[in-house]
Parts: sequence; structure tokens; C-alpha cells
Amino acid sequence: MASKWEELERWMEGQHLPKGFEVIREPDWVEKFVRNLMTKALPEASDRISDARAPGIAETKSFITVQYRLPAGSGRGDIQLYVREDRLRVVDRASGNRELIPLPMLVKPRICQAAVKNGILYVKLRKRPSMSKYVEHSIRW
Repeated sequence: MASKWEELERWMEGQHLPKGFEVIREPDWVEKFVRNLMTKALPEASDRISDARAPGIAETKSFITVQYRLPAGSGRGDIQLYVREDRLRVVDRASGNRELIPLPMLVKPRICQAAVKNGILYVKLRKRPSMSKYVEHSIRW
């Protein structure tokens, strides 16, 4: 008979969860997992789960572009944008709401263009290049 731990490991493997440090590379896996669970458990509520203001994210070779619909009536001083290498944070100062937007790839946070047009926040971010060459490190024996 398999131990409880082995049963748990088999169950976790079937859930398609990121393994080990892959969680760091996929910060939104919890959101996807919960969204899938909720959609399966409450199919009639799945329309309400998907937010109409969900950001649109597009990628080119060098850039990531995010389109985010702002709350109705947002003015020039109401919205603050914060960029981290793996996500955006949009803060509505009027209501105090904060929205985290996970990015599909790491970006350079200091290289950003943002503008609002017709109630949509457009953000253009430069991707952080991946290192393709190996770096040799010494091994202590």
C-alpha cells in the first residue's frame, strides 16, 4: 500500500502545478488554478469570474504591450502605475483599488511607455533579454 505522501505526490502531478522553483517564473499559476477550479465547480458563474476589464497582453520580439481598461470616470491624477520585472500594479487612488497584472516574460522596469486613450491604459515594456551563453563557475571540493 502506498503511503499518504506518495498519494499526495501522485495527486499533485495530476494537477499540472509548476514544480520547484518554476513557481517563481510563473507567479500567476495560483490564479489560473483557482480560476479553473471555480469554472469547473460553478459553470454558471464562470462568466462573472472572467473580468470584463481583464488586461490584453501582446508580445513582439522585444516588447510586451498591455492594454488595461480603466474604471469609468478615472482622471489624470487618479491612476498610478508601478512596474516590476514580472508584473504591473495599477492603483486607483480615488477608490483605493489595486490591480496586479502578471507579465508573460521578465521586463526592464525602467524602460516603459504609458499613455491613456479613450479610457484604456496602454503600457509598452521592453523585454529583458535571456542570457544564452553559459557562465563557468568554480566548484569547491
